Amino acid sequence: MKKGFTLLELIIVIIIVGVLATLGYAQYGRMVERARGAEARSVIGAIRTFEAAYRLEHNNSVTATESEVGIGSNTDQIPDACRNTHYFSYSVGGSGSTMTATASRCTASGKAPQGTAGTLILTTNFDDGTDTWSGTGGY
Repeated sequence: MKKGFTLLELIIVIIIVGVLATLGYAQYGRMVERARGAEARSVIGAIRTFEAAYRLEHNNSVTATESEVGIGSNTDQIPDACRNTHYFSYSVGGSGSTMTATASRCTASGKAPQGTAGTLILTTNFDDGTDTWSGTGGY
């Protein structure tokens, strides 16, 4: 009696492993994008915190500009355009009691998203203390 696997059994195992690897790779790509979205949530949260402090210092009447929040083109600032150190570019705006901070996914070479590029937007109403997250891309 000879022991071993038949060619058919080996082919079936290879097909099953291939299917599982394909499914795993797709899930891995989505997981990586969600992790990169954590960068955007963290930076936007810091922008919101700075904006709240700025408004308190100015009697709740002024919305900080991008340069006052720390958004700009210098390497020590939050990026206003895509660069090597970040996966998103950021902008902030608003009027009155409302502030809107936006993170836009970079699509340059080496930064291309797994799937479609999206945005993450935080709209804050400082009068009633509400934050509303929106955007595209599932971040």
